[in-house]
Formats: sequence, C-alpha cells, structure tokens
Amino acid sequence: MAVWGIGVSVYFVAVIFRTSLGVAGLDAADRFQVNASALSTFSILQLLVYAGMQIPVGLLVDRLGTKKVLTLGVVLFTAGQLGFAFSPSYGTALASRALLGCGDAMTFISVLRLGTRWFPARRGPLVAQLAGLAGMAGNLVSTLVLARLLHSIGWTPAFAGSSLAGVVVLVLLLLFLKDHPEGQEPEPFPHQGAAYVRRQIAASWREPGTRLGLWVHFTTQFPAMVFLLLWGLPFLVESQGLSRATAGELLTLVVLSNMVVGLVYGQVVARHHEARLPLALGTVGATALLWAATLAYPGERVPMWLLIVLCVVLGSCGPASMLGFDFARPANPPERQGTASGITNMGGFVASMTTLFAVGVLLDATDDNYSVAFSSVFVLQALGVSQILRLRGRAARRERERLVVSRVETVHVPA
Repeated sequence: MAVWGIGVSVYFVAVIFRTSLGVAGLDAADRFQVNASALSTFSILQLLVYAGMQIPVGLLVDRLGTKKVLTLGVVLFTAGQLGFAFSPSYGTALASRALLGCGDAMTFISVLRLGTRWFPARRGPLVAQLAGLAGMAGNLVSTLVLARLLHSIGWTPAFAGSSLAGVVVLVLLLLFLKDHPEGQEPEPFPHQGAAYVRRQIAASWREPGTRLGLWVHFTTQFPAMVFLLLWGLPFLVESQGLSRATAGELLTLVVLSNMVVGLVYGQVVARHHEARLPLALGTVGATALLWAATLAYPGERVPMWLLIVLCVVLGSCGPASMLGFDFARPANPPERQGTASGITNMGGFVASMTTLFAVGVLLDATDDNYSVAFSSVFVLQALGVSQILRLRGRAARRERERLVVSRVETVHVPA
C-alpha cells in the first residue's frame, strides 16, 4: 500500500501541474496578450501531447516497468512547470506546456499498472477510482492553493514554487518505489522491436472491451475536463458575472463532487460489475441535461442553484471515465495491460482537446457567446454514445467467453 501510495503521489502532483492553467487562464491571457483561441492552444497542445503519448507510454510500461517510466515523467513535468513559470513569451510558454503534457502522460497508466501488481484483481475498480480520487485532490490544490498564491505572490513565484513538489516526489520515487512485490517478478521476455509493438497494439485493439473502454472514457470525461482545465473560470466570471472567488468555489465544488462520487462508483462496480455501463450512460445523460438547462436558461444570468447542480453533476464525469478501464482491464492479459490502458486513456483527452479547440474558436467567432460555444459538448457526447451502443454487446459476449475459459483453466490446474 505504501509503494502504491508513492505512485499515487506522483500522479497527484502531475494533476496539480496539469490543472494549474485552469485557475490562471485569465492571467495567462493578460500576461501573453492572447485571445480565446490562442489561450485554448495552451491546453490543446498539452492534451495533444498527452493523448499522443498514451500508446507509447503503455508500451513502455509493459516493457520497462513502472519505476523507470514514472521517473522520466516526473523529470519532464517538473521541467515543464518550471519553464512555464519563467516563460517570457507565448512561444516558450507553449513549449513548456507541451513538455509538461509529455511528463504527465507517463503517470496515470503507470499508477494503474502499480495497482494491478500490488492489489488483487477483484479490487481493481476501487483501486482505479482511488487513484482518480488522488488526481482530484491535486485539482483541489490548484483551485484552493495555487489560485491564491497566484494572486498574492504573482505568476513566477507561484509556478516556480509549485514545481518544488515535483522534486519531492522524485526523491520518494527513487528511494522507495518498487515495480512489484518481492517474489512476484513478471516473466522476462526478449525485446522484439517494431514487430512486438505492432502486435501489442493490434491485439489490444482487436478486443471489443478495449475499444468500448476508449469510447466510455471519450464520452464521459471531457465535459468536466474542459470546465476545470480552462473554460470554467472564464464562463463563470465573464458570462455569469461572478467574482473570481465565487467562481473558484464552484470549481472546487466540481472537484469535491468528483471525490465523493468516485468512492461511490468504485464501491458499486466492485460489488456489481454489471453496473459499469448504466453508470457511464447515466452520467452522460445527466451531464447533457444539466448543460442544456444551463445554456438554454432564458434569463440574463443562470441562477446560482442551477450552477451548483451543474457543478455537482460535472463532478461525476471523472469517476465515470474511470469505468472505461474496467472494460479494458478484463479484456486483456497482464502483459498487455499498459498498452490497453494507454488506448483507453486516449479517449477522454482526445475529446477534451477537440472541445477546448471548438469552444475557443466559437467564442472568437460569436463575440464570446458561451451558449453557442459550449453547445459543442453535445456533438461529442452524441458521437461517443453511438459508439458505446454499437460495441456494448460484442464486448459483453467476449468478456463472458474469457471468463468461461478462465474458470475452465482454473479447474484443470494440477494440484
């Protein structure tokens, strides 16, 4: 548990750095003198790098193990955060966010792999949700601590000071992290070059459970990610006329809701495996309903009670996205878990990147009409739900087949 906790602490710091722009979006626009489209490019580039690295990182985790990949990730995301603190121009700031995204990409899949090595399979859904919970705690630090530091001590001291957290977790990682318990080393296998890479990716992708996991992640994660990562604060301040302090409290509510719902979803799925898809689709439906009510509200300002309900529902998006891994995990053997997780994890970040870009472009095109800009959420939700419904039957049949084979093999194992 202590070893897994070190891995989770790395992910915790990575999420602080990842979401730090969410509380600094308006400051970044002023500092670098950029419009909405250019501001969204920060997060788009960061997520583009993150999403593009998922399959390579999954392969690296399967090949090299967790400790080496996490070490490289910490070095990269700490360097990116430090570079962002001292960036004198828009271009160097973009490069720093790209570096941060590269390092961040190496954390979550590694933590999932640690969970499969240090905990029994039946606890997989709960362990994954707890890892996500740690990430939300990192988001909470951004909204509560980093935001205050930013407005009290300024841009460079706040971002440079936060980068020290990366140094701390790097030391803990190097001194104490182990890839697996003593005596449970995985079977070594020789490097097989490009052929091995192609086989790993192709075999993972052929599994309907992997593809279903990707689309569940795609459809559920992005509404909250877009809100927290960049556009929530400007929407609440510029469109709804709230103060930054009140907007920050609503962002914090999203994070707190995420943490509570994550615990609930983890417990429910651990006890009732068949609840995965109803929870995922129910979350998508509730999110779409609340966004529609918010964007279509006839008054000049959306009432506070509706914004509060919206933020509570957005808090369920992160836990619902974790259900994607619960479809991919049983569909793949241990030696493909990293690759399958990487494919799954691409989904939500591709959707987030697409929506961040769409919102920025639509804001510029409509003179900051947030109702039109945020309507892009519904397009991606419709796409994702159509793919989930298409794959669900195939994935369920394949999972039942694998379960029957596993039971037969267990019965015939010699005493």
